[in-house]
Amino acid sequence: MARSKHIEQHAVERIGWLRAAVLGANDGIISTASLIVGVAAASADRNAIMVSGTAALIAGALSMAAGEYVSVSSQGDAEKADLTREKRELAEMPEFEREELKNIYISSGLSPELAAQVADQLSAKDALQAHARAELGISELTEARPIQAAIASAFSFAVGAALPLTAALLAPHVQLAWYVGGASLIFLAVLGYLGAWAGRARPLRPVIRVVFWGAIAMAVTAGIGQLFGAVV
Repeated sequence: MARSKHIEQHAVERIGWLRAAVLGANDGIISTASLIVGVAAASADRNAIMVSGTAALIAGALSMAAGEYVSVSSQGDAEKADLTREKRELAEMPEFEREELKNIYISSGLSPELAAQVADQLSAKDALQAHARAELGISELTEARPIQAAIASAFSFAVGAALPLTAALLAPHVQLAWYVGGASLIFLAVLGYLGAWAGRARPLRPVIRVVFWGAIAMAVTAGIGQLFGAVV
């Protein structure tokens, strides 16, 4: 009887796009909901509220994509520079690099003899990859992917921003700020739970964290909106 192949998946395999997606959706909900609540608190009409929310969705998604692309590209440039330097050092002083790799494995708990064997065997297969993983902490699972991160950020921001915008469209105008605020806190709680679930973490703390800061942001913008509305 053939044995079933066990494929184990870890949260680190999704860390790049997961971080960008959760951050984008969180920013989309909080920034758009806060803007809508602030504009509504200033006694603006529904058309002004919807225009403001739509502009926030478009501008925010583009800004998130650009920011994430630049940020992750900078990480990728740093990784490439480290790998280039490591490749040069391997060519110029291979024995020193071998000892360095062996000492890393010794510090991880291997005996000197076993560490030397592991260093030799991994170096024989792919010395640069062995040093990248052990010395620099760079692997295929964690390497920078700027385009993937930018797309994930832009898309998740747009989805997150669309939620309070939809709530604003459906809510009665007189109580629009309260409806959007309450609905957005629910959206944030769900997002916090999903982010924790995808990362295989306990959900309580992430849920409390995103709901708390979302409530603070909306309360501040509502106060500012009421202040300017009263002045006008």
